[in-house]
Order: sequence, then structure tokens, then C-alpha cells
Amino acid sequence: MPGDMNVIRNYEKDSGKNVSVLLSYQAWGDHSNGFPDDWTTPVREDGAIPMITWEPWKTAPFPQENNEPDYALKNISEGKFDAYITQWAKDARAWRYPFFLRFAPEMNGDWTPWSESINSNQAGDFVKAWKHVHDIFTAHGVTNATWVWCPNIENVSDNTPISEYYPGDAYVDWTAMDGFNWGTTSQYNAWLPFAKVFGPTYNDIMKITSKPMIISETGTVERGGNKAAWITDAYSVELPDNFPNIKGIVWFNQITQQDWRIESSSAAQQAFSQAIKAPHYASNTFKDYMGG
Repeated sequence: MPGDMNVIRNYEKDSGKNVSVLLSYQAWGDHSNGFPDDWTTPVREDGAIPMITWEPWKTAPFPQENNEPDYALKNISEGKFDAYITQWAKDARAWRYPFFLRFAPEMNGDWTPWSESINSNQAGDFVKAWKHVHDIFTAHGVTNATWVWCPNIENVSDNTPISEYYPGDAYVDWTAMDGFNWGTTSQYNAWLPFAKVFGPTYNDIMKITSKPMIISETGTVERGGNKAAWITDAYSVELPDNFPNIKGIVWFNQITQQDWRIESSSAAQQAFSQAIKAPHYASNTFKDYMGG
């Protein structure tokens, strides 16, 4: 859970616009990780809306283990984490302000213990776990959490339709997608424009629900194409013209397996800064926002 707002200041300086949604991650870990108001409060005071990626697995350096029997989905739905979830929910309610809660994202991958394809999970277990956690929040009057259901972009490694992971409109407020253009960084990848990365999954989500959508993780590499042109196409053409249900986008401005940052080249940074000047990309104007 990053707490240094100076990192955000540097990014905002490079991008030319202050952020409106700030994403971070919290593992359930050893149950001592309570609601992170020491992070959400400065984010709120800065005018952005926090998005907490709340992940039921151990706290560990990246990459975490995906085979974690303690965090099998049935353990969540059968109540073994209820005390932790309940306290977290109560603390979230006490914080009072709106935030996005991106619970157990990328469930259609095979790299997390909440994937139904591993960790002794069975078909239908994800929806049961999601509903159980959501029901605890409802029972304790938590109304400031906006529930974000977030699959990874679809691929051939998971044959299960993403509709089978969807808990239903009564349990979801926003939908989301995570997806990246890996370019030619390996023999298994090819350069993909924004529409190729997100188009198929976007269309499938739209068949499930009309809930508003956000891209909660994205980025592109330099290798294999033109990163600056990819950014311009995504932000200036595709998002405003061809993806009307997407209401927000979070750039994954980090170096992990690849360098996803807008600062990976001066051309990419300039393209990003130019594109988000458009007025439909909001700045940090949410300090007094109370939801609704």
C-alpha cells in the first residue's frame, strides 16, 4: 500500500494532469491489514477517489503464490474469514467517504488463489465467495464502497465464459477490465492496438450488464510498435469514440515484468500528456464528493 504522495506528484507533473482515481493493493495477509485509512485519507484530501484492490491471499513479494489452501474460495464463503471481513467493513463504514473496492480481480486468470482453475476451487465458488463478502458489508450498513468486478481480458487459457464469474447486478456497482499490450517482448506476444486488447472482453461484458466500466490496469511496452501512437489512439480515438461505457481508466505506471510507465520515452510521455488534456479526463476534483 503506497503512502508516498510525492510519487504521485512526480507522475502528475510528467502527465500534465492531476489524478482523479488512485489505485493501490492490499492483501488479506495475516489478518492484521485493516482498512487503510492512513492511505485513503491523504488520497481523498488530495481530491482523488481511492480504489482499493482487496486481495484474499498472503502478503508476499511479487509474484505471490497462487496455490494457497488457506485462501481457497470455499474458506471465504464458509465464513473462516468473517471476523476479519467484518472488522474491515466496519472500519470502511466509519471512514465515511466513497471509495472503489476492487475485490479479487482477474478471477479468470490462473495466477491467484481465487481462480476456480486452481487451489482446490470449484466452478461457482467465486460467485459464492463474492456474495458472502458483499453480504457482510450489507449487513453492517456499508454504503460508501463501490463494488468493482474486474476480470482480466479474455484469452484462450480460460475456457470459462466470464459471465459465469459474474455475481449479478445486485452485487456489482461497476465492472472493470485489466489488460496490457505486451508488444513483442516474447515469442508468444504480438503488438496489439487498444481495440484488440480490450474490444472482445468489453463486448462480452456488455452482454452481461450495462453497469459503468473502468479500465483499472493498463499499459503498453515500447518494443514491437509505437508506444506514443498507441497512447494517442487509445485516449484520443478509441475511448471517446468506440468504448462509450468506459467511464474511467487507470494507467499502470510501474516497472514490473516490463516498463509500463509513460516516462519510458519522451515521445510516450508527450503523447500521454497531450491526450489527457481533453476535458472528459477528469482531474482531482473529488475532495468534497460524497457519492450518489
